[in-house]
Amino acid sequence: MAINLATQKILVVEDQSIMRETLKHILGSFGARFIIEAESGINAITAMRIDKFDLVLCDYNLLRGKNGQQVLEEARHLKLLPVNAIFIMVTCEQNQDMVLTAIDNKPDDYLIKPFNRQQLLSRIERCYTRKKYLANIEHEIDSGNLYQAIHHCKKLLQLDDKKMHLQLLKMYADLTIKVGDFKAAESIYQDILQDRELPWARLGMGVVAFSLGYYDQAIKAFQELIEQYPVMLEAYDWLVKAHELLGNNEHAVSSLNSAVTLSPMSILRQKKLASLADKTENLPVAKKAYTATIKLGKNSIHGSPGDYSGLANVYLKSNAANEALKILYELNQQFHNDPEAKLRAALLETAIHQAKGNKELTKQAYEKVFKLNEQFNKQTSRELRLEMAKTFYLNGNTETCDGILNDLIKTNIDDKLFIRDIVAMCDAVIGPNHAETLIQQIKKELVDINNKGVGLFQEGNIKGALSIFEQAITKMPDNHTIILNMVKIIIHDIKSSNPDPDKIMTAQSYINKAVKIGIPHNQISGLQAELDTIQYKTNP
Repeated sequence: MAINLATQKILVVEDQSIMRETLKHILGSFGARFIIEAESGINAITAMRIDKFDLVLCDYNLLRGKNGQQVLEEARHLKLLPVNAIFIMVTCEQNQDMVLTAIDNKPDDYLIKPFNRQQLLSRIERCYTRKKYLANIEHEIDSGNLYQAIHHCKKLLQLDDKKMHLQLLKMYADLTIKVGDFKAAESIYQDILQDRELPWARLGMGVVAFSLGYYDQAIKAFQELIEQYPVMLEAYDWLVKAHELLGNNEHAVSSLNSAVTLSPMSILRQKKLASLADKTENLPVAKKAYTATIKLGKNSIHGSPGDYSGLANVYLKSNAANEALKILYELNQQFHNDPEAKLRAALLETAIHQAKGNKELTKQAYEKVFKLNEQFNKQTSRELRLEMAKTFYLNGNTETCDGILNDLIKTNIDDKLFIRDIVAMCDAVIGPNHAETLIQQIKKELVDINNKGVGLFQEGNIKGALSIFEQAITKMPDNHTIILNMVKIIIHDIKSSNPDPDKIMTAQSYINKAVKIGIPHNQISGLQAELDTIQYKTNP
């Protein structure tokens, strides 16, 4: 499909002026008229903040600041790229690190220098054709409407376009995984594998096993994939998740370390390795991963104060308080007016002065923690808040500690891994059964809220029931039961009165959230079908 470049807004990101001019000349020969140049990653991000581009050609090896990978990460994280935009990575390297990085970040395509004008046009047109064909699906995915995206996939599959068939099937299967329809996903993957052996379909079968809770079966599938395809990074990531859920953190660290060795430029994988190694007291691996994360984070949107405090705490565990002090200084230098950084710095000061035996400085640092907690409270990450709960307990403030723990448990009651972290911290620091007691109290509170809301609904008091669940959602925003009941009541309310577009939109937003937080497909699909029927009757 030919693309009319005269109507396209194009961004060329290249630090070599001769190469920028060459690319502009080639694009101009294809009819391009609106071309913006950026000689660095920072300038590229600035340009994308100002304007929405249809095509971005970005060099991987930008000499100053962000590289091409980090530009793509940040553009996606900040949603600076329109859904239909094309991002092509340009590089002069073909080494394994670069290729795996490209696979990891999934640009729409990448070009190896030197290339000619026809190769460039061919890549652009190939990407454009694919984007155009999948536009409706991508738009729904971007909006969080995964069931609508599945609907568009099915419609396109019926057209039986041979060139797009496999890609459509992969998207379809991935979407069924995301909405939790694992039987449908398994059926798709099995059909594909009967026809031909494709690594992504084999990986999908492992993901289905994992999602159904068959962790040993999933581990076997991922390990076999890695043996056959040693650089398949997604298989390592899923293997780590399976080991983690089984409590095999040492195996998880080993698997993740192998992935990081293959692709050391992935900051998110380095972060995960640092955190897991820290939990298992594998301090050499944790130190190396935190150090790599800090280095990568200097030009990455994913760099954070937690990387610095993590490394400092590793030094403290190694009885190297002076080294921890140096990291604390770096933390304060790198992050200004950041609530998380201020809290992490105060927590570090407290721990460092405790390690040095300076009671007066420990007291001063702890008072700073207390004030900052009152100031920022829920603005910080849940992991940091758990660390704060620990600090408050160790300094005798059990009331504030339990307040934080109660809130964390309420907010994350359905997140098994994080609840496990809460239990582990409490067992190690406060004592056995402390977390379990809090969890049982919150579960009882949840049952009481649910019973009250359902009772009002059954009495016909829709407004009262909605009010109860709205209040509950502010306290427990990701609770599965509350969100499902909220959707059911809104849909009943819509069906009992004239269709209201705002109510339909609200119900859809809650269904999208239910999908995002992992509520099972068999609990959501019927509600989505009901809402689709209402929408069809409203707008046939």
